[in-house]
Amino acid sequence: MKIILIAATLATGLVATACTQSGNTERGAVTGALLGAAAGAVIGNNTGSGDAGQGAAIGAAGGAIAGGVAGASSDRNDQRANRGPNGEELVYDRYADRYYYVDRRSGRTYWVNGEYRG
Repeated sequence: MKIILIAATLATGLVATACTQSGNTERGAVTGALLGAAAGAVIGNNTGSGDAGQGAAIGAAGGAIAGGVAGASSDRNDQRANRGPNGEELVYDRYADRYYYVDRRSGRTYWVNGEYRG
């Protein structure tokens, strides 16, 4: 019975991962829940009352929280990396195969390295 519960928990997590097309927050939460459930089941089975289901539930909750926090941090870093020096949105120039941004104050365009684009 314990094995069925653990398998069902892991299968649910895998299905949720397949459906997630969002950012790192969601993927981190699902991955953390899966790893936490697996670790919690093993620890719960080998200690205390030997209840793998309770250990899996506690591990899944803790892992989801930790994974979500780590994923959110990664999302914030990704968002900052895709901006110009003053927070401008980057635009891709496919002919030059480079990114540039438009300075809001002057209206001029610059390559990501700060070089004037024209």
